[in-house]
Amino acid sequence: MKINSNYDKIQNSYLFVEIANRVKKYTAAHPDADIIKLGIGDVTRPLAPCVVEAGLKAVAEMGRVETFRGYSPDSQGYEFLRDAISRYYSLFGVKVAPHEIHVSDGAKSDCGNIVDLFDSDNTVLIPDPVYPVYLDSNVMSGRKIIFCDATEENDFAPLPDKKVKCDIIYLCAPNNPTGSVFTYDKLKAWVDYANSLGAVIIFDAAYEAFVTQPDVPRSIFAVEGARTCAIELCSYSKTAGFTGTRCGYTVVPDELLGGKLAKMWARRQSTKFNGTSYIQQRMAEAAYSDEGIRQCRENIAAYQKNAKLISDALTEMGVYHTGGVNSPYIWLKCGTDSWDFFDRLLEGANVVGTPGSGFGKNGEGYFRLTAFNTYEKTKEAIERIKKVL
Repeated sequence: MKINSNYDKIQNSYLFVEIANRVKKYTAAHPDADIIKLGIGDVTRPLAPCVVEAGLKAVAEMGRVETFRGYSPDSQGYEFLRDAISRYYSLFGVKVAPHEIHVSDGAKSDCGNIVDLFDSDNTVLIPDPVYPVYLDSNVMSGRKIIFCDATEENDFAPLPDKKVKCDIIYLCAPNNPTGSVFTYDKLKAWVDYANSLGAVIIFDAAYEAFVTQPDVPRSIFAVEGARTCAIELCSYSKTAGFTGTRCGYTVVPDELLGGKLAKMWARRQSTKFNGTSYIQQRMAEAAYSDEGIRQCRENIAAYQKNAKLISDALTEMGVYHTGGVNSPYIWLKCGTDSWDFFDRLLEGANVVGTPGSGFGKNGEGYFRLTAFNTYEKTKEAIERIKKVL
């Protein structure tokens, strides 16, 4: 037996596991500590009422012979949900056909699995700092990885270096962890770059619902030329609060390699995945109803209010940061070792955030806070942080 030795090349501990272990150790020593968590990007507000209602109705259907459903008829997802997603795209002026949409159990799964379509001989370009799954999934596959520096100098939204050659490009906007975004012109530069190389962009749009500025595209397919070079991943985790429910989708356009990649992805999914449950898909469909969109927007608005609260406080304190406008993440300059800053906040303020170094070398000296707690706890956390900084 031979194991995949590439696993020896990834970090022994996943970033968020290390955070959980440190918090667990601290709370064991200080059981009365009132810990406020602004670290992991997990939502706290309940699902929209109409989404819950749709789920209950779907569960009831599964309990009757005449409406019971087993395996999904198509690994791409039920037509009713793909039609709803296609209509949702049209709300912000983007055309995506239902057959180009592949429903899954979440964007993270798709992000880790999409690499199955590509040969290990491809060179992958990843911005640094970066969401760990982009890096780790390609390290596990043994691909050559090069980095594009996202720094304070380029507002953590770098443009491509035309001298650099690559085959696969990862972009996330609004970005996790930095909260930065690409304007239409900046994203167009990446699309043109990818098309010039014959490369593919894997575009993570998990936070598109948080976009507020009109010149920031909510989908890469809003950019001319993207349909010949891009795959888009999206999630209900932040759009509709599905972190514990799990549902997402990937868009593979017909123009990408003449439809070959779409067929490969459908074949991969039908072989290795039995589809997202009918119940989850009915709940996701409800999130796209007029009432569902309204109710989900209420939750998003609450998180946006928290993000503004954090951003305004940091501005008042003179702390450099990005995010908080089109994103639930705030990326602040801590000016010290980011794990030391983590311990400082935990011990001195009982507040948990995420060390920037966990996202790459350019994350050192920075720190991520999230807007996914309650307004009251977010406000209390800011007051505590002010006393520590």
